[in-house]
Amino acid sequence: MADISVTAANVLKASGATVYNGTAGATVTAGQPVYQDSSDGYKFKPAQADTAAKAKAYGIALHAASDEQPLQVITAGGLNIGATLTVGQVYVVSDAAAGGVAPYADLASGDFVTLLGVATTASNLAVDIQVSGIAKP
Repeated sequence: MADISVTAANVLKASGATVYNGTAGATVTAGQPVYQDSSDGYKFKPAQADTAAKAKAYGIALHAASDEQPLQVITAGGLNIGATLTVGQVYVVSDAAAGGVAPYADLASGDFVTLLGVATTASNLAVDIQVSGIAKP
């Protein structure tokens, strides 16, 4: 499988989801997992599983933002991520591209594992971020 194909216009949080307000430190698109860059005032940038620091996803962007613009991210709860999901599949921060979301099985050896959530329907991701800090063997 490859990264899921997110339609940014369809990204929508569920009622009761936990949302955090921050600032983008790069161009971010709705549906991208983001991490806080400690070297840049903890601004949000697209996460990627290729390094431990960039794999530490804080949440998933709810809308697009450019560098220095306000950004809302979902940190827990239901999210229509704007893509077709496989029910029961665990989704993670991808290594293929910054801001990508992929099924766990797509991670390669050496990729850092950050769980984003589990698909509860074909469109809903139950966001429950778990940063392991561990590279896949």
